[in-house]
Amino acid sequence: MIANKKLVIVLPAYNAEMTLRQTYAEIPFDIVDEVVLVDDNSSDHTVALARELGIRYVIKHEKNRGYGGNQKTCYNKALEIGADIVIMVHPDYQYTPKLIASMAGIIANDIYQCVLGARTLGKGALNGGMPLYKYVFNRGLTFFENVMLRQKLAEYHTGYRAFSREILERINYEGNSEDFVFDNQMLSQIIYLGYEIAEVTCPTRYFKEASSINFRRSVVYGLGVLQVSIVHRLCKWGWMRSEMYRETGILTATSGIKKRTAGESARITR
Repeated sequence: MIANKKLVIVLPAYNAEMTLRQTYAEIPFDIVDEVVLVDDNSSDHTVALARELGIRYVIKHEKNRGYGGNQKTCYNKALEIGADIVIMVHPDYQYTPKLIASMAGIIANDIYQCVLGARTLGKGALNGGMPLYKYVFNRGLTFFENVMLRQKLAEYHTGYRAFSREILERINYEGNSEDFVFDNQMLSQIIYLGYEIAEVTCPTRYFKEASSINFRRSVVYGLGVLQVSIVHRLCKWGWMRSEMYRETGILTATSGIKKRTAGESARITR
């Protein structure tokens, strides 16, 4: 618990056997209530190790759903077990869990509802071994997104993210891609609803065992990011509508979330 709010860490795992133990060891269990690990049909012993470590909620996909599909299962389970704050940490040890307390505190104290661990605030990305072409892509895409989404974020592409329950219950993340662009779609949805996003400086590590997409998939991801940004702007201008921005819950006067009825959903999407 942190400020009387239940904190759940979600670990979207794929072949993370070599790095899971290191990641798990840095989780601050003085404030973390539960850990959820979702294995995306790994070929190694990630699931066995997770159970050995004592992770209470271990879910294995019977077939590989992709990075976005993995996150959907993570967030659904976190909400099901009563999370007030959900923080995603990659179990490949590319991001240190030692920032969990700082990120959770921002949400727990109602300062922001979403917090990102930004690698490009400072020199953490390049010093941590991020390939130069990825750094250039990151900066270029971030510039384009900031223009289209009217924001001033340091980056949109980090996998270290913290969300309030309120956000996860309002956005339609189930309708998002099951691939890597899922991350970008989520931030677009959050910004579309008017939430501000906080960032904390985050060191990163690129090494053999850390997961990373190749050049071809990076290009596919980049094209997806451009599409999301353009659709976001067109929807904001009222020139088009997208199911991606349909709210799945109603924000009540007491800051609670009420799931929409079928009639309410129909009215908002017409």
